[in-house]
Amino acid sequence: MAKEDSFSSLKTIDKCQSTDRENNIIAVDMNGTLLTQQSPFPYFALVAYEIGGILRLLFLLLTYPLAKFFYHFVSESAGIRVIIFSTFVGMKISDIKWVAKAVLPKFYSADVHPDTWRVFSSCDKRCVLTTTPRIMVEPFLKEYLGANLVIGTEISSIKGFATGFVKKPGVLSGKNKAEALRHEFPNPTPNIGVGDSENDYLFMKICKESYKVDAKTKVEPLSCEKLPKVVIFHDGRIVQKLTPFMALLVIIWTPIGLILACLRILASITIPWSILTYVIWILGVRIKVKGNLFPFTKGQSGLLFVCSHRTVLDATFVAGVLHRRITTVSYSISRLSEIISPIKTTPLSRDRVKDAALIKKTLEEGDLIICPEGTTCREPFLLRFSALFADLSNELVPVAISVKMGMFYGTTARGSKWMDPFYFMMNPSPCYELNFLDKLPYELTRRGGKTSVEVANYVQRLIASTLSFKCTNLTRKDKYMALAGNDGVVENKKNN
Repeated sequence: MAKEDSFSSLKTIDKCQSTDRENNIIAVDMNGTLLTQQSPFPYFALVAYEIGGILRLLFLLLTYPLAKFFYHFVSESAGIRVIIFSTFVGMKISDIKWVAKAVLPKFYSADVHPDTWRVFSSCDKRCVLTTTPRIMVEPFLKEYLGANLVIGTEISSIKGFATGFVKKPGVLSGKNKAEALRHEFPNPTPNIGVGDSENDYLFMKICKESYKVDAKTKVEPLSCEKLPKVVIFHDGRIVQKLTPFMALLVIIWTPIGLILACLRILASITIPWSILTYVIWILGVRIKVKGNLFPFTKGQSGLLFVCSHRTVLDATFVAGVLHRRITTVSYSISRLSEIISPIKTTPLSRDRVKDAALIKKTLEEGDLIICPEGTTCREPFLLRFSALFADLSNELVPVAISVKMGMFYGTTARGSKWMDPFYFMMNPSPCYELNFLDKLPYELTRRGGKTSVEVANYVQRLIASTLSFKCTNLTRKDKYMALAGNDGVVENKKNN
């Protein structure tokens, strides 16, 4: 096709044909092109907060006006340099890599541009060029979007710590982008080039066809379910994308939220359980309950409440709405969480024989709450249910639990687990939804001739259908290997 002589004269990406592109090479910009989000600030803010905490986020927010001034009145490169320095200076490279792998994919995948993705995914060889440091974006682009090559700004480091500066030739913008593309594709040149600004036009001219993404045209991001890989596991504390306004809100709310969290936790320990749910409601925690609450019957074998696992507080809320202090079991829980828990938490040893004996003994004494997934999952998926519970009781009550958190996640794989209940309670108005399903008929338990695996799988499917979640065969080990690089076994709870 004929080459246009200016960026403004280019056709928009929605006009680009995506059929018969199997042997094509495509080169695209990232922010504002492959992603609907034009400003890189929200992603840098996530790195700043997850590694450096609230003070680093505040530092980035204070320097952001300077970065915008440089971006618009000096150069794109100068503005990006300010953001990179404010975010990365003094950080461990290993920590940056962790955020890029475990935190950012959740947010990037929610911002994929549908038209750019349609064309990008139709080509066999996919190259992304970006001003953002390559260390931040490469895991997402390669693992979730199938990019073959990622060319981005390279940050400098000394002894494993980022200096805040960038390596030569500097920020990958304008001429640097064009030269990097020529170096990687001297012949043949890419078939398609896509960008969203005049700075991108320098590399787009190298390509045989060029298309622009119109920054003024607002589009809805692509549904995450249409990506080649869906994000199931992710880490970090922040729920929403950190725009400058949201970042300011997090900074202002954190000290208020911490005080509120302490009050809520103190109430759960000291207030009589007969009125606890009402007091918690006054303090802003919403609890929605459905189903039969199964009053305690003295002299009978205890009920086993089989729950989906969303936070460390699941068992506390189940016991709270039942108005009795029911024991729960857990594979790992921080010492502080155990101390402040208003119910008894019995640790499991991962020895099947010992754990079975412990659960049987607890059931003889009364009811028991168990989460057979063994760990939490934030997304609408259920992990594989351990079948151990099905061997130990026929008095099974499935409980479908879902949780809504508006600002902070109350779970972590790599962070400080002792802070989990505090982060959950720091949310302005967190919500627990508990649906007590009917007690499982005996014919669907081991007593009715079913195997323990059949019972576990049935309960998993039942809870998933109630919550409109999807069942998976993933386990605790899969989650921790993906997010923390270990199998999730905690040898010493005091270090947790």
